[in-house]
Amino acid sequence: MKILVTGANGFVGKNLCFQLEERGFADIVKFDRNNTAEELDTTLESVDFIFHLAGVNRPKNEEEFKQGNADLTARIVSRLNDLNRQVPILLTSSIQAEQDNPYGVSKAMAEDLINQYAEQTQSKVYIYRLPNVFGKWCRPNYNSVVATFCHNVANDLPLTINDPSAKVNLVYIDTVCEHFIHHLTNDEPSGEQSIKPIYPTTVGEIATALESFKASKESLITENVGNSFYRALYSTYISYYSPEQFSYTIPSHTDPRGTFCEFLKTKEAGQFSFFTAHPGITRGGHYHHTKNEKFLVMKGEAKFRFQHIVTGERYEIDVTGDDYRVVETVPGWTHDVTNVGESELLVMLWANEIFDTEKPDTFAKLL
Repeated sequence: MKILVTGANGFVGKNLCFQLEERGFADIVKFDRNNTAEELDTTLESVDFIFHLAGVNRPKNEEEFKQGNADLTARIVSRLNDLNRQVPILLTSSIQAEQDNPYGVSKAMAEDLINQYAEQTQSKVYIYRLPNVFGKWCRPNYNSVVATFCHNVANDLPLTINDPSAKVNLVYIDTVCEHFIHHLTNDEPSGEQSIKPIYPTTVGEIATALESFKASKESLITENVGNSFYRALYSTYISYYSPEQFSYTIPSHTDPRGTFCEFLKTKEAGQFSFFTAHPGITRGGHYHHTKNEKFLVMKGEAKFRFQHIVTGERYEIDVTGDDYRVVETVPGWTHDVTNVGESELLVMLWANEIFDTEKPDTFAKLL
């Protein structure tokens, strides 16, 4: 399949082209402002599908709206009609196509041209009135509040917020690409298409979330960035990092026994840490009423010892870094771990709650 992508060098176009290639679509013709109208005419002779993403939304004068949105669309459908070709077209329009402003009017004109082409040729057409699209590679200080805020927060620049309660409907770039590519292998009905999920939010909520992402490097407390809107927003935020921001240091606490270091904390799923112990050193010697911990020896040889605080029952577990065995603490059992090897012991640790100095649920009791 030979695919034409207009506006290929734009935000949506760049993401789409990469994802097309990842799915095995190798014959992609990329059209942008550096190409000529004659090159476009030639390309239309042989393409099998058109993603018409090119458009103008921030022109120097209003006439450019019509030129970039309606006139280019008119040239495409006119050329296809001259060639007597039935080529499916996917058009990116805008929710502003319903608005009586120069941009919205030009987008509505492009939609009308695409629909007329479908009626005349019985070709498939898919029209997406996209809300605010966000994701990696979107240009800041242009027409995306998310891109601008991500850029500013990542670079310690102030945010300008006139109305924190202003509502914004967002759709993530990967969602857009997934919907678009779906049409290449599925025979969907023509016309206006819906897209989901759309994330309703506010300007203030976006700013607050981004500030919390930034603060997590100091607090080590991450937001719930594993799914839904926060996953997409966090991914977008870190895409604005400069290479110098790809790493950061975390606090460590070293004493004669070794080093203890907290790595990551979550609001709902505990925290991750690691510690080291020199040969012969024992760490721990306490119990919990509710807290659970999971230990994984990464390097060295360890002996875990347990004693029930009521019955006095004892139990021992020997683990090495080659075992890949998780050792759990159990409420009501005192526990410690000793480095019984000749080299440094390195242990990863997960606890099901963030350590609270006001209510630690950790009580000293040596075995």
